[in-house]
Amino acid sequence: MDNPFDFSDIAPYSDDVFHQKMQSLVKEPGFEHAVKYVMPHVDYQKFVEQLLSIQDKNSFQLGVMAPFLEQLEKGTTDGITFSGVENLQRDMSYTFMSNHRDIVLDASFLNLMLIKHRLPTSEIAIGSNLLIYDWITDLVKLNKSFIVKRGIPRAQALDAARQLSAYIHYAITEKHESVWIAQREGRAKDSNDVTQESLVKMLGLEGGDALASNIMSLNVLPLSISYEYDPNDYLKAKEFLMKSKNPDHKKSEHDDLLSMETGILKSKGRVHLHCGKCITPMIADATEGMNRIDTVKTICHMIDCSIHAGYRIYPINYIAYEAVSGSTEFADKYTPAEKELVYEYWEKQLDKLANEHFSADDRLFMLKKMQEMYANPLINQIKATTDCAID
Repeated sequence: MDNPFDFSDIAPYSDDVFHQKMQSLVKEPGFEHAVKYVMPHVDYQKFVEQLLSIQDKNSFQLGVMAPFLEQLEKGTTDGITFSGVENLQRDMSYTFMSNHRDIVLDASFLNLMLIKHRLPTSEIAIGSNLLIYDWITDLVKLNKSFIVKRGIPRAQALDAARQLSAYIHYAITEKHESVWIAQREGRAKDSNDVTQESLVKMLGLEGGDALASNIMSLNVLPLSISYEYDPNDYLKAKEFLMKSKNPDHKKSEHDDLLSMETGILKSKGRVHLHCGKCITPMIADATEGMNRIDTVKTICHMIDCSIHAGYRIYPINYIAYEAVSGSTEFADKYTPAEKELVYEYWEKQLDKLANEHFSADDRLFMLKKMQEMYANPLINQIKATTDCAID
């Protein structure tokens, strides 16, 4: 690939600098604090010795990250299930494009499932806005992550998009590494998962003039991620409330850190990941004769249909759908006891904001937002079964 871009500022660290970067990382007080926070019983010095014995990214993922994620699975979920593995070919590299629920764990749980099925892990796209400290940048680049530049001046945005597109194409076609990227910038706080057209446009920048063929070379594979409970649901509801009162409200670095910690360490109930079919074989026929604008819209629609169809729907989703729509058509999908537990759960989540002294109206607003979050996956799945031609 004849490529004019320098990827060093966004690409994962190469294995030839892995040990050097790890030596620097383990000396960072912030890293030590984070390790002890998520693993309170760790012997940090022995952990450092383990880290310094590792020489490459794959060994780091297999020897350190996989056991850590297995502990998280055991301690914060009621089990992670994985379907659609038959849609993966061992000798192909994919662009896993998924809905985005958790800042850290969406791609991490995908990689854990790939490891359990003896498949290669994926590189992970992560926004630069989350790289609050230099040591976090080092950590994620040691863990096969590449950087998506956020909050840059408009004049530099196109160059950044071209660099990112070129890197993803390079990773897939030259390095033969799969990549994970969310279908939109940031999480869909209301769980209404829709692929951003700008993302598809970015992916299509590298290659020839035909956007469809550029996308086809990336082997886009839609991935549906379903958490029974979102530990951040009450924080997302609070953010909706703040924005309703002040449209210019922005989250702080502390808010981002709290969201990451909460998502990692708190209970998520059951978790399910579903791999849809790679859309490459379908793109040519679906977009034949279309202009660029319609091609982008069609590809986004294909991704959305696959993601929506692949959700695992839990009792809380059916109960939320009833609360939002007033319909009882899915009343046979849950028991009265399950309904009572779900309403208790919502109230307990909102109780975590009690010290902020919100009014009764504010609390009701946040409750309704939480119910919308849990209803939207089912609403979208219903639409997918009627509006999308999915094999």
